[in-house]
Amino acid sequence: MKNNTSFFQLYLRIALAASYLCAGLDRFGVWGPNGASRVTWGDWKHFMVYANKVIFFLPEGLAEIFAAVASGSEIIFGVLLIIGLWTRWAAIGSGILTLLFALCMTFAFGIQAPLNYSVFTASAGSFLLSTIPVYKWSLDSFLNKKSQK
Repeated sequence: MKNNTSFFQLYLRIALAASYLCAGLDRFGVWGPNGASRVTWGDWKHFMVYANKVIFFLPEGLAEIFAAVASGSEIIFGVLLIIGLWTRWAAIGSGILTLLFALCMTFAFGIQAPLNYSVFTASAGSFLLSTIPVYKWSLDSFLNKKSQK
């Protein structure tokens, strides 16, 4: 069987990016208002109700800062993974972010919550993506070829 690593890394990159972007953008109402079909939060206020439960060990003001940084990071990592720019760093960063989220979910709701939503799987996928030596069909690959000329 022919090695399909190039295709699988692209699939993993796009799948992770789409998940990070979808969740991150939902917090800002991009997919519709709270209560709309297929919308989880729909706005920052409703997201923060959930975020305060997940990071229950932080005061509300500090929790909001952490939630904002995490949300912004998810969106940035998603964009970087889709275009394939600084892919290894975006994969490591998203792996760490998602692992921290999985651990917070575990402490807040028990181990079943992050397992039901495949949060550990997303983190592991991000870390696995960071180990791939070449990201074909990426801006990284294009820039690398251009600099070698």
